[in-house]
Amino acid sequence: MALPPPRARGQPPEAAMARRRKRRRQESGDGARDGGDRSDRRDTSDRRDTSDRRDTSDRGNTGDTSDRSGTSDRRDTSDRRDTSDRGNRGGTGNRSNTSDRSDTNDRRDTRDRGDSSDSGDSSGDLGTFPFSRLPPDCQLHVLSFLSPAEKCAAALVCGAWSRLVRSPRLWRVADFTGAPAALAEHQDDDNDTGVTAFARWQGWVRCYAFHLAARRAAPRLLRANFDLGDRRAGWAEFLRDFLESVRCGELRELELDWTLSPHQPPGPRPPGGAKLEQLSRFQALLELLSLKAPGLARAKLPFDWSRRSVAALGRFQHLHTLELRYFWGFRGVRPEALRELAAALPRLKTLVLHLLVPVQDLGTSYALESRSLEVLDVWRCRGLVFGRLELPALRALRVRKRTRGLILQRRARLALQSRWRCLYALLRAGAPGLRLLNNRALLPHWRERPYDELEAILRRACYCPRHADTWLL
Repeated sequence: MALPPPRARGQPPEAAMARRRKRRRQESGDGARDGGDRSDRRDTSDRRDTSDRRDTSDRGNTGDTSDRSGTSDRRDTSDRRDTSDRGNRGGTGNRSNTSDRSDTNDRRDTRDRGDSSDSGDSSGDLGTFPFSRLPPDCQLHVLSFLSPAEKCAAALVCGAWSRLVRSPRLWRVADFTGAPAALAEHQDDDNDTGVTAFARWQGWVRCYAFHLAARRAAPRLLRANFDLGDRRAGWAEFLRDFLESVRCGELRELELDWTLSPHQPPGPRPPGGAKLEQLSRFQALLELLSLKAPGLARAKLPFDWSRRSVAALGRFQHLHTLELRYFWGFRGVRPEALRELAAALPRLKTLVLHLLVPVQDLGTSYALESRSLEVLDVWRCRGLVFGRLELPALRALRVRKRTRGLILQRRARLALQSRWRCLYALLRAGAPGLRLLNNRALLPHWRERPYDELEAILRRACYCPRHADTWLL
């Protein structure tokens, strides 16, 4: 702003007033000009301030502001720490919430499953075993552990169980030797005589056979004690009819005592003709079994060692275990019968013999040949002396020397014993794989040289002069 010129001395006041007015006019014009300049300046400064602010904000956004760098860094560091803390806290909270949600979902799923299982269970009782839901094979396996009387009682539960009990697979055992408990209760009765007990047992046997035939049983085991020579009871015809009424194709085990019936009342001994008739009926039954049950694997029965019986027994080509007891007490056994039977059974693994060699056959020796025999038990035989053994697969042997109470002179005894070979020599040549002798394990070098324990066993088993230390035979 221009300063007014200094007042001239000696000028009149009017002139001074005029100059002042002029000056004021000029000042007002200059003020207007200054005001316009000032407004332009203000607009420019505003624009500059706005642009500066924008630049500053842009620089703040990009992190290039220098004035606030330290503060912003500190604030950023604190913010990051807070953010990380909050993130950790938030993550923990999220995990806890997630676990809570998963637990809740698991509980809901468990409830849903429980509801579905309860809704699917027809019985509606969790303590009841769902027997009806088992497969038929499992149901039959469970019922197979019941006794015949319990099976008949189970058939009265419902129609489904009745159909199960009628399955032939449940009747695998035909045991005519086990009398029920109802018959055992009457044995202590004083008024119960042998005749009434036998009649009661006979009625139970026929009723039991009727139930097996009605269910078309397929037994795997047949166990019976029947006197086939009893014409009044007719056990031979009963057994023949029973084998015709059931399915014997799956029969694998036979335990038959055809010489005596249980609960049979005592009476006079049958004549010799009745014994021959008993034997002929047994032979006919054995031939029928060879046709009905060719897959028989185990047999235990009395045997007469006749040609017909040996031929009938040799038809069972699947026999692997055989136990034969004596039938004739004073009839000798043909030496070739034992060899023929062993040759007719190619799968025989175990052979148990009960033989009584009569006195008139005292000097007879027997031969046994088998490629498959592994166990031979002649412990209960009396008078059985082997003259030849050809058993390459034999693993165990049970044999014992039984004296008959015959006192002979030394010369006669030595002449008789000279016919018999030593058991040790027979085993060395014919049973090289032997491991057990009279339930005693043999040493690996037993064939090269005998030892004290083996000699002690042979003295109790061998009939040769070297090991016979008594005059009794």
